[in-house]
Parts: sequence; C-alpha cells; structure tokens
Amino acid sequence: MKGNKRLIQTLNALLADELTAVNQYMVHSEMNADWGYEKLHQHFEKRAIDEMKHAEKLIGRILFLEGLPVVTNLKKITIGADLSRQLAADHASEAEAIVAYNQAIKLAGDLADFATREILEKILSEEDAHIDKIEELQDQIRHMGAAIFLTTQV
Repeated sequence: MKGNKRLIQTLNALLADELTAVNQYMVHSEMNADWGYEKLHQHFEKRAIDEMKHAEKLIGRILFLEGLPVVTNLKKITIGADLSRQLAADHASEAEAIVAYNQAIKLAGDLADFATREILEKILSEEDAHIDKIEELQDQIRHMGAAIFLTTQV
C-alpha cells in the first residue's frame, strides 16, 4: 500500500529517535553492569530491548507503506556520567519522544491512516510507561539519597 510521503518521513524521524534510544540505553546498561548495579543494568537493558521493538514496528510499517526505512540516522546520544545524569538524559529523550509520537498520531489521523495511528498509539503508551518508571526511580533517589538507593540496586 502506497503511503503518504510526509507520514513516511515522520515514521523515519521516529525510527531515528528509537535507534538513538537503543544506543543510549545500551550504554547506560553496560555502565551500570560495570559499576556492579545489576538491577539497574537489567532495567536499562530491558528498556533498550523495548526501544528496539518499537524500531522494529516502525520499520515494518514503513515497509508496508512502501517507504524505505532509514536506519543510518541517529540523534544526539547523551550518556550520563552517573545514574542521576543518566536518568535525566533518558527522561529528556522520552519526553521528546512523547511529543513526537503525539504529533505523528495527529498526522496519521488527519491522513485517515488509522492503522498507523493505532501502532503509534501503542508505542506512545509504552513510552508513557517508560517516563513513569524513570520518574519513579528519580523519586526514589530523592527520597533515599543516591548512596542508599544504589545499595538496593546491587
């Protein structure tokens, strides 16, 4: 099915966001593994896999719409030197993703491509859950202090 060029461009922009997030989360995951924080390592690794699945869905939809997925574009990756900076960088990325998905959902709806809109809404729901989990971790760090929080992550 031939898709709208503007929508395919938008899907490719979202794909770049997701591929960037995969890389950012993978680095954060491995940094936490190196520091001995196994629970945080697993948290970030799972997040990287979630973002990879989002990228996979976007690639599939772009191909269905007879577009060409662009997997060579990445946005700026922000690697945090410590957990607080990692979470702040991830929060900023997720917040940008939520705005971008909302705009893409509106575009898909305006173009009456409701199947694409449904796919994007599902991903948006998962991005909302991601930012909620980041905020939960940030709250725990504020309440316990970083040192005590990190002792719970070994």
